[in-house]
Amino acid sequence: MPKKQNQCAAPSGPESSCCRVESVTTVDARGQMVLPKETRERANIKAGDKLAVITFEQQGKACCICLVKADQFAGTIRELLGPMINEIGRTD
Repeated sequence: MPKKQNQCAAPSGPESSCCRVESVTTVDARGQMVLPKETRERANIKAGDKLAVITFEQQGKACCICLVKADQFAGTIRELLGPMINEIGRTD
């Protein structure tokens, strides 16, 4: 069985904290914003990296926006959906 990698959003112990306010940024008139240098460094985000924009909706409106490095997001989706797809395709 392959060794599981640490998932970003999953707390790894009782002392772990899943989420925190890292910084506050402003969206300019063109819809752009800057990720602070400290945040980019902590997340190892470099120029040219692709980020998936994920929204959570409540009553038809986006109430939460998350950024996930695209290469990590693809692996997470395969991990989450793989078993479900296998189950759907299974013929007993």
